[in-house]
Amino acid sequence: MSKDFLIRLEGYGLTTAEIHYRIPDHPALLQLFLWQEYDLAPAFPGLKAFLEFWQRELQGAIHSVRVAHNQLVKPSEWKAVDGIFRLN
Repeated sequence: MSKDFLIRLEGYGLTTAEIHYRIPDHPALLQLFLWQEYDLAPAFPGLKAFLEFWQRELQGAIHSVRVAHNQLVKPSEWKAVDGIFRLN
């Protein structure tokens, strides 16, 4: 199984963050950056770490962040099956 599938089984879901930030040379203008990664809702530790990195290392001041999250594998959609299936 792929590593991505295994982390989705642990509860990770696809998280998309729309980050609006001010351009350092023109603070009246806003720029958009999209961040997408597998993360755990509702705490979002990966997104928080990325935003901390942004504030520490980048010059563009963050104006706002919009977050969307979708848990791709839900308990009702996945079932462990034990058996042999034969196809003719």
